[in-house]
Amino acid sequence: MNTLERITQHLESFSKSERKVADVILASPQTAIHSSIATLAKLADVSEPTVNRFCRRLDTKGFPDFKLHLAQSLANGAPYVHRQLDDNDSPESYTAKVFESSMACLNAAQSSLDPQAVNRTVDVLTQAKRLSFFGLGASSAVAHDAMNKFFRFNVPVQCFDDVVMMRMSAANCSADDVLVLISYTGRTKALVEIAQLARQNDAIVLGLTAKDSPLARVCTMVLSMDVPNDADLYLPMASRLTQMVLIDVLATGFILRRGSKFRENLRKVKEGIKNSQFDNPYL
Repeated sequence: MNTLERITQHLESFSKSERKVADVILASPQTAIHSSIATLAKLADVSEPTVNRFCRRLDTKGFPDFKLHLAQSLANGAPYVHRQLDDNDSPESYTAKVFESSMACLNAAQSSLDPQAVNRTVDVLTQAKRLSFFGLGASSAVAHDAMNKFFRFNVPVQCFDDVVMMRMSAANCSADDVLVLISYTGRTKALVEIAQLARQNDAIVLGLTAKDSPLARVCTMVLSMDVPNDADLYLPMASRLTQMVLIDVLATGFILRRGSKFRENLRKVKEGIKNSQFDNPYL
């Protein structure tokens, strides 16, 4: 975990004075790198010992060592997340903040994703006789996106964002079914109950959700990613982006697992819908 991520993760544990230092650094890391300890203390309206104490809280030896770690984070292209919107933000500012937050979430999600878990999930998906994607609220868009992708793969697929339809589908599933339940928090009671119902009918229940969440605990298998905690302070979009990218990962794994003959079939499907589009004058 890079220095900026560590600061973001520990925000709630900092004292009031240390939080001021953190906010100044996260608002402008480059300024912090080129500041003296006296300048940074003045910017944060704290004492120099407070800045030193803050640096040691992050397991650095002091301010010079902290600046070195901070510079390394930026040199490695590490985006920073905790840039909350302000009433006075300009279009340039809030545009940058939304993009930076999204890129940071994708970075963190990729780093936390277990390739072996992805491989096991692709195994299950390719063996399913029917796929069902369930999602509520913001996750419903991800479920519909998943259906659109897997519909091309010549396997029965359905998608529901209605709890009653989910319950009926779970009640009618069997051991040949794979139900994919998508939930960023994993704390939605209805989805937990639906997962339990599907498990009673011997279906495989895959949770794309937070690890150790109530939903994760009742699923057959779980694919989870760590998304920075502040991703949903002002918009759920960043977490939804990570879910959609994960669907792309699974769809890609599905295609590769099926082999070259399957990819040729996908090409034919694409050719089949070509006539529904206007020709691109630039090609």
